[in-house]
Amino acid sequence: MDPKYEYTSEATVYHANYMKNSKAIGVLWGVFTICFAIINVVVFVQPHWLGDTQQSKGTGYFGLWQACRMVQDGQDVICEGRLDDFSSIPSPAFRAATVFVGLSVVIILLSICCMLLFFVFHSSTVFHICGWMQVFSAISMVIGVLTFPAGWDAAEVREVCGPDADDYNAGQCGIRWAYILAIIGVCDCVVLAVLAFVLGTRYVKLLPEQYITNGSVYKGEVNSAFVADNQSTASRKSMNLQPIMVVAPQPNDQERFSDFSHRTGRSKGSNYRPDYNASMRNFQL
Repeated sequence: MDPKYEYTSEATVYHANYMKNSKAIGVLWGVFTICFAIINVVVFVQPHWLGDTQQSKGTGYFGLWQACRMVQDGQDVICEGRLDDFSSIPSPAFRAATVFVGLSVVIILLSICCMLLFFVFHSSTVFHICGWMQVFSAISMVIGVLTFPAGWDAAEVREVCGPDADDYNAGQCGIRWAYILAIIGVCDCVVLAVLAFVLGTRYVKLLPEQYITNGSVYKGEVNSAFVADNQSTASRKSMNLQPIMVVAPQPNDQERFSDFSHRTGRSKGSNYRPDYNASMRNFQL
């Protein structure tokens, strides 16, 4: 089999396998992006970021924009705080955390909507757009996670967590599952953003252009860093030495022999001896 066609077949198989695997990874990336969006919404809605423990002074738990307290021996729960009224949120730090986490939710939902652009634009462009949106979503979530503990000095929090509660000090309360889920969501979003950039920048061409010149395939013979265009590639190709067929002149054709010829290493072992005197006479004429 011609090595050229064998190399082309191998490249075609490799390209097909890579495209199949990249599509599978892209589907997983989309699925995990949707999962992160669900996590983001749950974290934003649930008030279980900080809650009481067995050592707590009171009973209750807190979220980004809700403060819930249990009354009548834990039979009833009263939650305060509304999104349409920021003044009802207990602490300015809780308000800031609500804004940034809500912004993260909006951005990741827009990122999911941008997946529809796969039917319109090139996949590389869509992956880069979604990747940058996921980066901004992760940054907003990080700011929300870091800002929330700054509001633990609020009066509502100290009623449950005790007088020791302060900025970044939960006092007698403990971290609840929603806060831990928010931290996991940040790590998940960072991984998704990196994967989006990798999928958007990594390509495999069927046959690189610098390896194809005039229908022939080079396999590592030409360094592409020093080849500027097809013309230079053709000039390098012309430098390859080709077999030369040497035909010794017949005794009757001595006059056709070049007057400027001389003996070479190949001619030393042959029986042919040119008549140099005759050659010189012809040259003088």
